[in-house]
Amino acid sequence: MIPEQPVSLKIGADLSLEARLALPASPTAGVVICHPHPLYGGDMDNPVVVRAQEVCAGLGLATLRFNFRGVGASGGVHAGGVGEQDDASAALDTLAKSIAGGVLAIAGYSFGARIAAQVGARDGRIGGMALIAPPLAMYDFGFLEDKHVPTLVVAGTQDQYCPPDDFARFKAARPWVTATAVEGADHFFFGKLFPLGEAVAAWARQLPSGRAAR
Repeated sequence: MIPEQPVSLKIGADLSLEARLALPASPTAGVVICHPHPLYGGDMDNPVVVRAQEVCAGLGLATLRFNFRGVGASGGVHAGGVGEQDDASAALDTLAKSIAGGVLAIAGYSFGARIAAQVGARDGRIGGMALIAPPLAMYDFGFLEDKHVPTLVVAGTQDQYCPPDDFARFKAARPWVTATAVEGADHFFFGKLFPLGEAVAAWARQLPSGRAAR
């Protein structure tokens, strides 16, 4: 597996974010991965984030995970989900330059899924989205429309923040989404990281190969 290297993401003149980049020799696609809520202990070393990174890197994709502002060695303070969208956009910019025209995708877990959806929905470069345990009980995802790109939504059947009824309604309203329920998993996927990884891998294999149109 391609080792990750530390990188710094620059946002404006006075803010930088801690990140790790895994870059194969000739990547045809890359994935930015957003971590869960900073105010509840979320960071880029979360086991779900690490699992997603390992799976994608194992399939030969470039990966970039990072700490939102105010987390770890990243500068700044938590910005209520607004500044964090700028953080994710900066990560996408950095990865796009690193893969030189390869297909760009974004993934996120919990709060990170909300940020990934918001940024991915409006960024025309995005060729795939993976939303892991999106907190449908806490946030409105009504803005998410069909981008005609491989889109995964995966959650556990015992997820209190993404209840099965909300998950079913989300899926019914978006037939283009690949919706995967991990049996017996809660919001944190304790003991269920393997089936989660299988779902992410199946999504990653659907990402377009070759060069994305610009």
